[in-house]
This record gives sequence, C-alpha cells and structure tokens, in this order.
Amino acid sequence: MKLATWNINSVRAREKRLVAWLAKADPDVVCLQETKTEDPGFPVDVLKAAGYDVVLFGQKSYNGVAIASKLPIIDVTRGFDDGEPDDEARVIAATIGGIRVIDVYVPNGQELVSEKYVYKLAWYRRLRRYLDKTATATTPLVLCGDFNVTRDDLDVWAPEQWTGKIHCSAAERAALDEMLAFGLVDVFRTHNPTGKIYSWWDYRGVSFFTTEPVAARITAVVVDRDARKGQDASDHAPVVATIGASIG
Repeated sequence: MKLATWNINSVRAREKRLVAWLAKADPDVVCLQETKTEDPGFPVDVLKAAGYDVVLFGQKSYNGVAIASKLPIIDVTRGFDDGEPDDEARVIAATIGGIRVIDVYVPNGQELVSEKYVYKLAWYRRLRRYLDKTATATTPLVLCGDFNVTRDDLDVWAPEQWTGKIHCSAAERAALDEMLAFGLVDVFRTHNPTGKIYSWWDYRGVSFFTTEPVAARITAVVVDRDARKGQDASDHAPVVATIGASIG
C-alpha cells in the first residue's frame, strides 16, 4: 500500500494539481488536510473519476480533512467524540486494508502568548486521550497529517531563527512526545535519520506516526518535492509512505 498525506491548502484551489498528482504518484490512499470547504463543495466526482472513494469532514473556509482511497473504506469516524466542544473539522479516521488510518490537522497555535497556543496544547492532550480510547500500541494504525510542530532541530532549516517560537517551543515538542509515548514510531525519522528534509520549506510539519505493527512493514517514507513546484502549488509538499505486505 502506498499511503500519502498532504496539506492541500484548499482543495478547490488545487483541484487540478491534486488530480494530476494522483495520476502521477498513484497512491492507494491519500489523506488531505486544510481542504477549506464544506462537504458539498468537495470535488468528490472528480476524485471518483480518478478511481478514489472519498470520506469527508469539511468546514467552510477553514480546516477540513478528507481521506481518498482506491481500497474499501470502512468504520469512518469524525472528530474526537469526547464530549468536549468539537466545532473544528480536524480529525477523520477510517479502516483501510486492515489499518486504522487517522488523518489530523493540528491547530497552528499562532503565537506562544495567544489563546490559540493554549488551545493547541490542549488539543494535543485530547488527541492522546483519543488514541488511548480507540486503539492500543498493537493496533495496526497510521496517524498522519499536519502536526504543526517540529520534533527537534533536525526538522528545522535554521534552528537558531526558530528557537522558542511557534512550532518549535518546548511545550509543543513535549506535547508531541507525549503523543508518541502512546506507542507510535516516527517512521519518517526512521527512514530519514539525518533530518534536514522538509514538507514546508522551513521545517517538517507533515508526517507519519505508526504503531510498531505498521512500522515494521514500511519500506520507505519520502517527501515529494516536485509537488511543491510550479504555479498555484500548496505551501506544503505531500509525504508518501510505502507499506509492504503483512509480516507473518
């Protein structure tokens, strides 16, 4: 299975680029973030013509996540379903090919002194509780999307310019570490241990985290830099993981 994640930064604005990329890259599954449209405005028919079924969790002008797949999609859920206010479309999950795929768009946080930063840290705590509630470390699971944080300075082009700033703060990185402590493997780092590869040109924010049963099957994780080139490109590049057949 070839599984991709991409912050598309408005699916309606990038529709032609998305279809062209799907034809070229031919992923089995693609998880999209920042679709920025309510569900009726999503180009479902266009993706169906390209061979993909689509499940959506959209929002007008902001946020929005979607999963498109050539394989059957089952057990779709949207949001955290934790009893707390959940009026932003940031989480969608489905089971595809025996793997639970969770697609997230983590809040940006804006500035360290803002309420949005506090919201972001709280959102990460909700994400960890969501994982604890819905899966275990042995569940075949992929958590992918735009995490809006750098794991460490290997993920940053110029660390000295980002120290103590949004996406690189100690509290954000601690929140990410707490999420990983669920039993997730940073498979991009596993396959690119030297770092200095970026999905947004100053840092790596779009990535894959998986449980060990899936990590053991991954043979490659790459950033498709070419998708960031040319007119009307998203400001993020897609990240693509190749997952081999089940072991045993």
